[in-house]
Amino acid sequence: MEMPNLSSKKVLSTLISVSLIQPFYSYATDSIEVIEVYAQKRKQLENKVSITVNQIKGEQINNTGLKDTTDLGLMISGLKISQNAAEGTPPAINIRGVGLIDYNTANTSPIAIYSDGASVGSANNQLLNLFDIEQVEVLKGPQGTLFGRNSTGGAILIRSKRPDAGDYGQLTIGAGTDALYKSNGFYNLQIDDTSALRASFNHNRYDYTSHNIYPTSPEAGMEQNDFRLSYLGQWEKIEWYLKLNYSHWNGIAQPVGNIGIYSDPTNRIMCSVPEINAGKCVDAFGFNDGVDDFWVVSVNNDSPHHGINKGWTSELNWQIRDEVSVIWLNSFNRLDRQHAFNCDGSPARLCEGQLGVKSEVLNNEIRLNYELGDDHLTLGLFSLHERIYQNNYNDILRDLRGTEFGANSANFFYDNDLINKSFAIFGQYDWQIKDDLIITTGLRYSDEVFEYDSLSNINVVVDTNSLEGVLLPFYHVIGKVEDDDVSGKFAIIYSLSNNHSIFYNLSNGYKSGGYNGGYLSSPEQAMLADYGPEEIVSNEIGGKFINDDKTLKLNWALYHYNYTGQQVFMNQPSAVEGAPPIQLLENVGNSKIYGTDIDVKYRLTDTLNTSLGLSYIPHAEFESFIDPLGNVLTDNRLPFTSEVNISGAITYNTNFESNIDVSTTLGFDYQSDYYFDQNQNILAQQPSYTLWYLNSQVAYEDYQVRFWVKNLFDKEYSHLKFDLSSFLGMLEDFKGEGRRVGLEVSYNF
Repeated sequence: MEMPNLSSKKVLSTLISVSLIQPFYSYATDSIEVIEVYAQKRKQLENKVSITVNQIKGEQINNTGLKDTTDLGLMISGLKISQNAAEGTPPAINIRGVGLIDYNTANTSPIAIYSDGASVGSANNQLLNLFDIEQVEVLKGPQGTLFGRNSTGGAILIRSKRPDAGDYGQLTIGAGTDALYKSNGFYNLQIDDTSALRASFNHNRYDYTSHNIYPTSPEAGMEQNDFRLSYLGQWEKIEWYLKLNYSHWNGIAQPVGNIGIYSDPTNRIMCSVPEINAGKCVDAFGFNDGVDDFWVVSVNNDSPHHGINKGWTSELNWQIRDEVSVIWLNSFNRLDRQHAFNCDGSPARLCEGQLGVKSEVLNNEIRLNYELGDDHLTLGLFSLHERIYQNNYNDILRDLRGTEFGANSANFFYDNDLINKSFAIFGQYDWQIKDDLIITTGLRYSDEVFEYDSLSNINVVVDTNSLEGVLLPFYHVIGKVEDDDVSGKFAIIYSLSNNHSIFYNLSNGYKSGGYNGGYLSSPEQAMLADYGPEEIVSNEIGGKFINDDKTLKLNWALYHYNYTGQQVFMNQPSAVEGAPPIQLLENVGNSKIYGTDIDVKYRLTDTLNTSLGLSYIPHAEFESFIDPLGNVLTDNRLPFTSEVNISGAITYNTNFESNIDVSTTLGFDYQSDYYFDQNQNILAQQPSYTLWYLNSQVAYEDYQVRFWVKNLFDKEYSHLKFDLSSFLGMLEDFKGEGRRVGLEVSYNF
């Protein structure tokens, strides 16, 4: 028996060609429809799922110029993704106020990412380039039953385009501002009536939009090469999907800015807040870059970045009977990465180091899908084994060695061996009581073991005649964090009509404990660096509506989270003057979050389409929180959480002489102000801002020309402002991306 999407070759090849030539024009001629999603690990209509889901199609990703996962927040309200501590470090992902800001390469985000069905593991592996993508789904709210570990706040599902019928391909080349050169493409080869191959590649070369004027520093930029080879075979009872992937990144890390806080560093006289924000002040050592340009820095930034990522994903589907199937998913990923950094943001050698990591992630999942008439049963077993080797160092106050101010000068070396073992058993039952009523129940039991062996040495000066110092043992901590948890779900979907449903969803999410041993400045910190699990219990009601003529689509949700044992990254001043700050990940207590999401798509005319997304979070505060130094932070707002986030776009489609299709989109993403840490430090705050984007595509026969602009008005904003004021008298400014313009040409064959 031939599988349907690899048969009828001529018809499907024609459809594929049309879709390649006119990926955006088809949206204008079709009515708005209920989309299909994989939010419950099987293909379903969106209105049959009791989850708030946002979907981005691959064509939208290409047309907007989105490069990687950190760009997704531009198009989805309530989702914020930051480069955190510069590109190449673990990104900070936040959905509805749930997230973790921490550059440590050992930590795991409370937002899970799944690539082609497989968990990517720790936050190290969450920075993925987006090329040859079918769709991305953002699942808001806890996904503890089907996706399990570390999906406390939600999950992001990335689905690559799979091989299908026909022999066809595409090649794209492009260039842009700040030395941007890119190319990507794919080729699909049908082997026979039951199997096909697809090869795709992606190349990026660019400089960063921040400009380093320090004369001896190399130009900061990155070169990225990605390759993917996939195979799909479909036989009478068996379907097998195999993906091999390889990525190689090489370059110089983006330099950071220096936000000084003093008008008189000798006497520790601080500037006013407006003066600090205007860049008029100096750090504790009297440095200011001297240029009144937000995007300009002056840093001795010879900070190489090098990374190799490779792995496989295998999905085997056995259709035992028409109503019963078994799926075995197996994946492996290996990441080797070295990322150097300069954290003083100046020409001096006061804070430099390296984040080195080697990680291996092995996934296995077996699922049974059983169709019981209109009901559906999912049962599964999941296991994950991840091993992380950290090779970090942080060289503090190197230029002060041998001086009267060099007492705190030291080079800390960290060699950590971390092993995470996770096992889970889960089940979910969708019970269609009536044609208009579905009840979903689910349970998942998870068992987690996190083993750590943390070894640190320290290089200090013991003889002022030898400033290279000597290497001494610092600490050696061995331990284990064990926890288990039961996640569950109870949901009701009631259909008012074929295109109008409302739902209620009670669910919880669970994130395991671990060990935060990336950068510790004392043996006492090392002994306290393990942390326990956190959990969210969510109550959510929502609705999904499409009007009769299918010109209006409205999705909405109201939610309330009860957050217990919340893990928060702590960056607090040291009790020792001039020493590095205390950095720990702590279970700080409880918090409550509540808010609403509204997403609207409206087709004004046959040629004009609009979309608008609103995320409103009026309350996202710690209930009771006293930090390790005794500071009361109760009722402080959760870091990285805007009260209001609005995203929208308007698209105009037209056709000339029946064979030239033109589509133009103008869009924006607005973020109200938010804090970068738990202290609500007015200096570590991002004022409200709006990023605009513009793209236009022209398609003629087998050719397309695409023009795009990101950050159209060159808005100044930061990914992170890291408070080092008690240490270096400054904040480390990880700048956002300035205006970038690109032009691409594609050829379909």
